[in-house]
Amino acid sequence: MVMKWDDFLAAAQERGEYASRDEAERAARVVLALLGAHLVGSERAELAARLPDTLSPVLLNPLQAPEPLSPDRFVRATAAWIEGATEQTARWDASAVLSVVADAAGDDLMRGILLQLPPGYDLLFGRPQPL
Repeated sequence: MVMKWDDFLAAAQERGEYASRDEAERAARVVLALLGAHLVGSERAELAARLPDTLSPVLLNPLQAPEPLSPDRFVRATAAWIEGATEQTARWDASAVLSVVADAAGDDLMRGILLQLPPGYDLLFGRPQPL
């Protein structure tokens, strides 16, 4: 099922405690562009199909990352792309957006996504995995 744009932004705004929908949208676009650079194949396409149409191109059309970023480097990259962000606020931004992405993806797709990413992303998605 495709998540609606308003539902996605409302959830991201609530989880990120953003003052405006514009802040939630900016965080969503940055985080999804970075995530899209790390995903390939059917998982990326299936995730894009479950996200609002407005966000699908952001996920599908990034430059591919030369190497997967660790969760900490992903957070630092997020901070670099959000004006005024610190690593602490960028971790909050990434988790707010990625937890909504995880809800849209569902458990089966999330397992495939997490297999493509370095260890530790499960926490950013709000889906801690057993060791």
